[in-house]
Amino acid sequence: NLSSPRSKRVQFVQIILFRMWFLLTLLGLGYVEGLDMAPLRIGTRGSPLALAQAHLTRDLLKKQFPEELGEEGAIQLCVMKTQGDMILDKALSEIGGKGLFTKELDVALLQNEVDICVHSMKDVPTWLPENTVLPCTLEREDTRDVFISPTSKDLASLPDGSVIGSASLRRQAQILAKNPTLKCVNFRGNVQTRLRKLDEGVVDATLLALAGLKRMDMEHEATAIIDWEEMLPAVAQGAIGIQCREDDQRSLRYITALNHQPTFAAVACERAFLEVLDGNCKTPIAGHAQVNTETNTLLFKGLVAKPDGSEIYRVERSGSVDDAVKVGRDAGEYIKTEAGIEFFTWLQQNEPDLVTK
Repeated sequence: NLSSPRSKRVQFVQIILFRMWFLLTLLGLGYVEGLDMAPLRIGTRGSPLALAQAHLTRDLLKKQFPEELGEEGAIQLCVMKTQGDMILDKALSEIGGKGLFTKELDVALLQNEVDICVHSMKDVPTWLPENTVLPCTLEREDTRDVFISPTSKDLASLPDGSVIGSASLRRQAQILAKNPTLKCVNFRGNVQTRLRKLDEGVVDATLLALAGLKRMDMEHEATAIIDWEEMLPAVAQGAIGIQCREDDQRSLRYITALNHQPTFAAVACERAFLEVLDGNCKTPIAGHAQVNTETNTLLFKGLVAKPDGSEIYRVERSGSVDDAVKVGRDAGEYIKTEAGIEFFTWLQQNEPDLVTK
């Protein structure tokens, strides 16, 4: 009997529950103004560069969503240390590679301790943890490397036998291909630490990403900017990616609004190339895609090498931005065929030993 007092009470409770569910849904999507929302929690590493990138993300979110995120306390930075930040006396190739800079952030995200994570895309493995997505890359900064030395004006002018500080096998291979007499030694830590070691005379020179220096207003530290033809960048160098849980509609709405599509396509192309080659920090791999927004096309250049630079295989591919992943994959398959299975078997069996402590 629908007209009985008990039935009316049930209907009343159902209506109240539905309205509560509807209100919470709207709140989660950010459609309800004037109600207190939990702060948007940004997970980040604690290095000066990582914090600069997190602050950039925060400022962009405030600008894009002033009514929801513009007030003090609407966004919270959650700083954490990763294993890669704590182990500095060994090369990345010795301690596990890229995931060392993201694992702790991934765990915090999955345990709902943070809502989004801000990453340097070149630190992000080609696979993502289950139930997470990375739908946003901010507009890319300059992708070139820089040369820094108190005694020489550029790489070519370094005297034979000079010592270069670098933990990057990609840089090492391209350096030694040009001058095998140079010596590369492990050189890790944040930008400020590396510059201090350089000033102390630990090494004769070092190489850094220009993007990081620019984000910290330190580009004046560069002795020379290295062109792409001389030093091909790391995959996704200069790009910032933002990750969230795949079912978090509120965070997805915020970060997808910040996505820069040309950067997203270029990075997708480069990461597809890396994935085909199963690239990690034990493999000297470089890859760079440039997008022409007028023609909606991209040009990709990539390479893989032995750590001592004695063998380098290069590839160049172009295509539609819509086919960015296919272009990257095709380039990777070409390199695999050109270099041959023996080359990659050799890389797996021979731990890189030129980068020393």
